[in-house]
Amino acid sequence: MGSGRKPVAPGLGDVKRLEEMQRYLRQRRRSRHARAWVGIACATFLVALFATGLVRAYITTRSAARPFIDTETKAPTPVRAEGSGSVPTGPADTTVAPDRSEGSPSPGAPAESPAVAAAEPRAGGTLTFLVPGEPPSYDAHREETFALMHPAAPHYNTLLRIDPLDPTGTRVVGDLATSWAVSADRRTYILKLRRGVKFHDGSEMTSRDVRATYEKIINPPPGITSARKGEYLQIETVQAPEPYIVAFKLKWPSPSFIHSLASPWNWIYKADILERDVRWYEKHIMGTGPFVFVEHVKGTRWVGQRNPEYWDRGKPYLDGYQALFIRDDAAQAAAIRSGRADIQFRGFSPAQRDDIVRVLGEKVTVQESPWNCGLLVAINHEKEPFGDRRVRRALSLALDRHAAAGALSRTAIVREVAGVQVPGSPLATPPAELVKLAGYWRDIRESRSDARRLLAEAGVPEGFSAVLKNRDIPMPYQHVGAWLVDQWSQIGLKVRHEIEDSAQYFKDLRAGNFELSTDFQCGYVVDPDLDLYKFQSSGRSDANYGRYTDPVLDDLYVRQSRTVDPEHRRRYIQAFEKRLLDEEAHYIYTLQWHRIVPHSSRVRGWTITPSHYLNNQLDAVWLAE
Repeated sequence: MGSGRKPVAPGLGDVKRLEEMQRYLRQRRRSRHARAWVGIACATFLVALFATGLVRAYITTRSAARPFIDTETKAPTPVRAEGSGSVPTGPADTTVAPDRSEGSPSPGAPAESPAVAAAEPRAGGTLTFLVPGEPPSYDAHREETFALMHPAAPHYNTLLRIDPLDPTGTRVVGDLATSWAVSADRRTYILKLRRGVKFHDGSEMTSRDVRATYEKIINPPPGITSARKGEYLQIETVQAPEPYIVAFKLKWPSPSFIHSLASPWNWIYKADILERDVRWYEKHIMGTGPFVFVEHVKGTRWVGQRNPEYWDRGKPYLDGYQALFIRDDAAQAAAIRSGRADIQFRGFSPAQRDDIVRVLGEKVTVQESPWNCGLLVAINHEKEPFGDRRVRRALSLALDRHAAAGALSRTAIVREVAGVQVPGSPLATPPAELVKLAGYWRDIRESRSDARRLLAEAGVPEGFSAVLKNRDIPMPYQHVGAWLVDQWSQIGLKVRHEIEDSAQYFKDLRAGNFELSTDFQCGYVVDPDLDLYKFQSSGRSDANYGRYTDPVLDDLYVRQSRTVDPEHRRRYIQAFEKRLLDEEAHYIYTLQWHRIVPHSSRVRGWTITPSHYLNNQLDAVWLAE
């Protein structure tokens, strides 16, 4: 990576100088360098306000005895990190996150989930939760599915994390890092690591392990998939100058970088293992997390038990957990109703929620949230006639998204018409502009007429046959898949709906063994860099299953990523969106999801967020009597 010059590794002296700058900045809040970063601070503040406003509107507690109640939450303060434990975003020369005593619980978190009354955590018990799919492998750097995240995340830690008790899903706190400092030019991030953290085999975790982990993510060896490597184009080097210091040097300042370091997918692996076999983690578990791996019985269960040597003293509260693999929607709901399971972390439909509440009454708590997740259609550009953009555009024009938002939202976990950003978020395209894109027009007859014209021009005959591959997870994949097949029939296409188990589904996506396939873009934080990296050209993004190369799109991604001014960034994002969804129709967005999690009222210490990839370590979860 980088220019080929040997970088100078930062050491403890750099950290001390940064700390001295911090003390100076406490006396002199504004500096001559601040003006350029006011835009970033404003944008971050808007994101926090957006997330908090949505959570106020949607996160609720419900029982049979009372209606839904709006929950008040406080927006995180995004201006500076000194003493707050939050993400450093302020317009200062240098920002240093607070140091924390080794082995102590993360400070600054809300006392309890807003949906559950505050109470003293109780130690003991086994949490039973449901997972609607099976993990294709055990390597989080490779995979993109909740089917791995939910059962396996409790075995691992990340460098930073999103506060597990923050319902907005925006506040960054330390996990294996106790503090972090940012240089004046915003191109160097220096993080101090916890001492005495042990892998489950008893060996100590150091900066060498962090560096090896991030090198695997950023620069995977040939033949190794790194699903999110396109998110880290801004990194020049990762250095480990001291055993408990890690430094990231960037090619350019990145407003999104601190969120990238908090990715729930970036589990810290052991360097010695990676050096021996970079594929080892695809089939084995070895982390530093709150729970030790016990067993995985394929198709049945995944079991973890409390790590007695966990660095966060007093945690986890649970003795252990078991994840039950149940794919069928009705069987999942029945398991919650019967008490066989306490929770399913992904979500249920409105109808299933109402049925569970009807049966369990005050024994159930319901948490709801907007969901930073959209269901897509991947179009394989290497399969004819889908290399023709007229055909791809016709596929999108056939979809009546506006009617579907009303109909499907009653039976599936989808809700809103959306583009590449979560509807209503600060950088999202307003509805009045979104309807100008192909496939988003209000007049479905005009849209489908244009679709038929494009197919005819491309030489696609009436009754042309194709196959839509889909994963064996009913909610919402199969619901939306059936809708897609019906919509395409309205323009004369005969599309067969083929269901595959998750392992085969992902195998076919990565190998290009499909014509059309459902796909998804689910982010862990609402942020353009994190939401758009997938759609860069093949090679830049291992998650681009359309198998296309588009230098214009790549350039727009980099431009929006490097832009400080929010209004300029919005224009780049909208240009990216128009090219992706309209001009080239590389991908098809269907509908944004909505998250509904009804669970046993004895489950405490878990807070819903706009991402089902967050808050899965289970270190703060406990069971009431």
